Amino acid sequence: MMEFQPHSTPKNTGWIEVIAGCMFSGKTEELIRRLRRAKIAKQNVKIFKPKIDNRYSIGDIVSHNEQSMPSILVVNAKEILEYLTNTQVVGIDEAQFFDIGIIEVCNQLANQGKRVIVAGLDQDYRGVPFEPMPQLLAIAEYITKTLAICVNCGNPADKTQRKIVSSERVLVGAADSYEARCRKCHYIPE
Repeated sequence: MMEFQPHSTPKNTGWIEVIAGCMFSGKTEELIRRLRRAKIAKQNVKIFKPKIDNRYSIGDIVSHNEQSMPSILVVNAKEILEYLTNTQVVGIDEAQFFDIGIIEVCNQLANQGKRVIVAGLDQDYRGVPFEPMPQLLAIAEYITKTLAICVNCGNPADKTQRKIVSSERVLVGAADSYEARCRKCHYIPE
């Protein structure tokens, strides 16, 4: 993954950064890295995650390699706006689990001069774009696409393979339910 380096650092404006990729590609790890750097720079940071994501922790965002940061659980995107007094940097993890209102919320925050960093799956287990991520990618000033390693062949992976049988689009899980696959090794379960 390339280091995030905007061509020029925006001044007196907000912006949206989107970190997108498949499961196990380091999205949350990269989100945490950027948020920690903002804290080192003494910026006021608030971090949010959807209430549905309770895999590793209820009160923290947690990467698959166990890096973590305290976060605020919210039921919907609009709720984020209630917590932002004096906030300069807003981190949002697992954006694919939010309602479509997350797009308006991110735009509103960036328009207020905040740096908004959003991480989420860009495709579901079938390889179909995972709403609302396509819209977030379209409005973002900066985009980082993370890749994992295919567990079958070792090629770069950008697909999330579901290992259990379920037709539900949203099925919260980790290594017990999913693994990273490349285009060649990915298949859609029946």
